[in-house]
Order: sequence, then structure tokens, then C-alpha cells
Amino acid sequence: MSELCRFQGIIIRIYSREHDPPHFHAVYGEHQVLVEIDTLETYSGYLPPRQQRLVMRWASLRRNELRVAWNRAQQRRPMGKIAPLD
Repeated sequence: MSELCRFQGIIIRIYSREHDPPHFHAVYGEHQVLVEIDTLETYSGYLPPRQQRLVMRWASLRRNELRVAWNRAQQRRPMGKIAPLD
């Protein structure tokens, strides 16, 4: 399963067999962005501003967990779950 977290209508996913740089997908309705884990730069897609801010705040708190999940996904190992925003 690729879903790591779900909060306030936003779904965070990392897929196995993905390309570098290490990144995650944030999906909100019909919108989606790809965010680099190391820099937290959005390099593809769009989210409404409020959801973009929530994703960035969440990712800044969970960056180490995202790196671990990325590495596990690339090894085809279970990624587990990451806690949502409080």
C-alpha cells in the first residue's frame, strides 16, 4: 500500500519503483503535487494554497520518517504509516 498518511482530506503517498529525487505525492481531490523530501520543494502539480501550507508543515515535521519510507519503498518493503498533523 502506498498511502502513508491522511489528514484534512489530503492523502500522502510514496510509490515503489519511483524515480529520483526522493519525493512524495500529496493528493487533495483532483489536485496533486510532487514534493522533494530533502528540499521540500514542489516540482510538479498544484494544491490550493491552504492545503499546500498544511502539506509543507506536515512534511517539515516528518522529513526523517519520509526518508525512511522512501528507502523502504525502493526496497519493496512495507513503509508503515506516518502520523498526521495534530
